[in-house]
Amino acid sequence: MPHRSATRLLHALKSAGPQSAAVIARRLGVTSVAVRQHLAKLQAEGLVAFEDRTAGVGRPRRCWHLTEKGHARFPDSHAGLALDLIQTVGRIFGEEGLDKLIAAREQTSLELYSARLGSGELGQRLGRLATVRSEEGYMAEVMAVPDGSYLLSENHCPICVAARACQGLCRSELALFRAVLGPGVEVERSEHILAGARRCAYRIRAVDQMPMKDID
Repeated sequence: MPHRSATRLLHALKSAGPQSAAVIARRLGVTSVAVRQHLAKLQAEGLVAFEDRTAGVGRPRRCWHLTEKGHARFPDSHAGLALDLIQTVGRIFGEEGLDKLIAAREQTSLELYSARLGSGELGQRLGRLATVRSEEGYMAEVMAVPDGSYLLSENHCPICVAARACQGLCRSELALFRAVLGPGVEVERSEHILAGARRCAYRIRAVDQMPMKDID
């Protein structure tokens, strides 16, 4: 199987989650027959697996997804080094030292993100945030929701190994999004990789700022 075709197919499953061969074919602009042939080879390599799902009347729909080995094709950045540094800081400086390290990282990211996001409508700023996060390896994308909110999805976590060892990193990233988007924006994490989800996702909406009335 051509390396480029395998990479595109794995990327499609990573970025959009479980899908049928027909859906993948439409996304990649190839035939369903070709996709099924590629999926069979990737399954033999242990990179993908399938689940047959029943939805109403008719034959079950076969949905393909990445296996743990398939997810490993999108490696964490310097995972071993990051984990070793976190464990060393915790051992030498304790929880207080880890908290200071995370706070310093958060402040540095806040300054960078603030400069990159600039001003403008919330949707525009979120688009820039997704770009920055994608540059950092998070495979981020933002989508407008009919109720007026936005969904920021991160289909990969390049710091997952470190975050499992130090979940303060995840709390810090949520705090970072809230800080950089400002007090007029509500940010809630709706999906979390460490909780078993395939991705991390955040529901984001502008909050009406109602002026406070004077009390007589």
